Amino acid sequence: MLDNEFHISREGQATLVSIVTHRLEEHTSEVETERSLKELQELLRTLGIKYGSSFVQKRKTIDTATIIGSGKLMDIAQKAKEEGSSLLVFDFELTASQIRNIKKLTKLSVVDRCHIILEIFAEHARTKEAKIQIEISRLQYLLPRLSGFWTHLSRQKGGVGVKGGEGEQQIELDRRIVRQRIEFYKKELKQVIKARQQQKKKRQNMSTVTAALVGYTNAGKSSLMNRLCRVNILEEDKLFATLDSTYRVLNPDTKPNMILIDTVGFISNLPNTLLEGFKTTMESALEADLIINVVDISDPNYKKHLEVTKSVLDELGVKDKEQITVFNKKDNFTDPFQRKILLRSYPNSFLVSSFDKEDIDELRKFILDHFLNKQNHYDLFIPYEEGHVHSILMGKSNIIKSLSHEKGIFYRIKLPAFIFEKLGVKDFVLSPTDPLREEFYEGIEKD
Repeated sequence: MLDNEFHISREGQATLVSIVTHRLEEHTSEVETERSLKELQELLRTLGIKYGSSFVQKRKTIDTATIIGSGKLMDIAQKAKEEGSSLLVFDFELTASQIRNIKKLTKLSVVDRCHIILEIFAEHARTKEAKIQIEISRLQYLLPRLSGFWTHLSRQKGGVGVKGGEGEQQIELDRRIVRQRIEFYKKELKQVIKARQQQKKKRQNMSTVTAALVGYTNAGKSSLMNRLCRVNILEEDKLFATLDSTYRVLNPDTKPNMILIDTVGFISNLPNTLLEGFKTTMESALEADLIINVVDISDPNYKKHLEVTKSVLDELGVKDKEQITVFNKKDNFTDPFQRKILLRSYPNSFLVSSFDKEDIDELRKFILDHFLNKQNHYDLFIPYEEGHVHSILMGKSNIIKSLSHEKGIFYRIKLPAFIFEKLGVKDFVLSPTDPLREEFYEGIEKD
């Protein structure tokens, strides 16, 4: 893989560079640029890279060679070297020629925001599918920038090698090898996705309902998952601490089982090369019966985070699914008046701290009740000789009432309609004209 060619050194210090211009999305105002720079600092912290000063230039036009003016760039490079920085990190995507030109001018290592995010994804991916998706994304990012990095990939063919004729230029060899690697990993990915889809079918055949935790990265989804499900999922105060979807039982005592899914966090300015892989890891949200949008209310940019989340969910095609909003980290949002305004402004919302037991209990009860209230009542009469049917009801349904009869047992059960259809007990439902129905109701009233 590309460890040698693509790896960003953790030694030394980075200097950050950004811009205010109407030519770049997310950088059209000082406020937007400042928000993006703070996020970039968090991305660097996640990688364990120290950073020094940040420099911003306002521009009406973009310098196609170096983005910001060469004079300003040389000034930044001088100050970066004076404070001990060996790396310039640009808060936007750079082309191959821009990387090459900036390196030549500054004599410093150069990476962009896209490269940083790809590096984080590569370090944090755990499942085989996520690792392959990230590798494809890294290769797709690298392909048009080979002349900027100038690597020698032909020495590391890794089973996907190519022999070029004499006289072929090294850069063309590199491009051919990268393209072949992309095709190799895409074929591998198809096999992994096929296996995952088979697992998905198995989950769909199981009697479960699901809720998915979604939201901006570092909003506290894993912390909520731990408290709600009483488990121990990795939770760190870092961006993209969790990349792979995690499934846990929310309440083992209900029938059907209720599953909570923790998903990868969203981020603005997600690299184009990562979009498809990102959507694939979010497919678990498509399976969910309830979307729980987690927002860090202590972050001054929480409204922007809500916009990004909404945009991604719309792209995934889940905007019509039932959703609730959970504003997390309320301990950092102390104004009681602002709390009331917030909850009024966002219907179906909760303000919680993942460390407040009462908050967690209230949220957990709401989620459980949400699913329980959507279940239908069914009245059945099961003859004693149908032993397997009695077992099905006791093992897979919520039995509200049961009354013994000389020939069998009356049951009133509660289940979601789609799960009831799978039980194969429709023939035992008491019809409106069934003479036993009246006897059942009389028994319930006496009880």
